[in-house]
Amino acid sequence: MFVIKHRSADSWFMVFVVFSDGFILLSRMSTTSQKHRDFVGEPMGDKSVTALSGIGESLGKKLEEQGFDKAYVVLGQFLLLRKDTEMFTEWLKDASGANSRQAGSCAQCLREWCDAFL
Repeated sequence: MFVIKHRSADSWFMVFVVFSDGFILLSRMSTTSQKHRDFVGEPMGDKSVTALSGIGESLGKKLEEQGFDKAYVVLGQFLLLRKDTEMFTEWLKDASGANSRQAGSCAQCLREWCDAFL
């Protein structure tokens, strides 16, 4: 038995498991959360900052205290930083105390939303 993993550009990966008898098992799995997919899948509208992937209640409160109460306000910061995910993740970590995983998840979410809607 051996396993082959293939990651696609759309945040999904395929897992092929090939058994010695020739049987192949195929599975498609997402590398993003449901929250991420929900956000990227529709217009932003007037969503709260906590609708962003990686931003929970605690980080959301810290961002709200600094005036970043809506997802579109955080998007504005992302755009001001010229969609540079590295600069944005550093800004988000400084502004909210987010860890690298949370900041990266939020940046990926905004990048994919921009790709879909701008």
